Amino acid sequence: QVQLVESGGGLVQAGGSLRLSCAASGRTFNYYAMGWFRQAPGKEREFVATITRTGGSTYYTDSVKGRFTISRDNAKNTVYLQMNSLKAEDTAVYYCAARYGAYYSTAAGDYGNWGQGTQVTVSS
Repeated sequence: QVQLVESGGGLVQAGGSLRLSCAASGRTFNYYAMGWFRQAPGKEREFVATITRTGGSTYYTDSVKGRFTISRDNAKNTVYLQMNSLKAEDTAVYYCAARYGAYYSTAAGDYGNWGQGTQVTVSS
């Protein structure tokens, strides 16, 4: 089990950037693939980005490709989401999640550990 704590959310104007961080407890962070999800008011939680446990492969939802970058530093037990060219429709609570094993997934149900979320608000 890992415990996850997100940080880095906030209010930003459209076109701006934010970097989210997710710090994991424990010494087995590199056993987990990681993902970022988001949930806007009145909408279901949706997949944003995911990365394998080594960081060698990533995958993004179409709406963020070319704007967001997921990365990880296993020495620091941290996964990041760099968000550039933010749009009003990116406004949501962003969650990081951990999935035990080598392979990433876009399905929320495949992740057994979740952070508490961090609010991202993009003003237009």
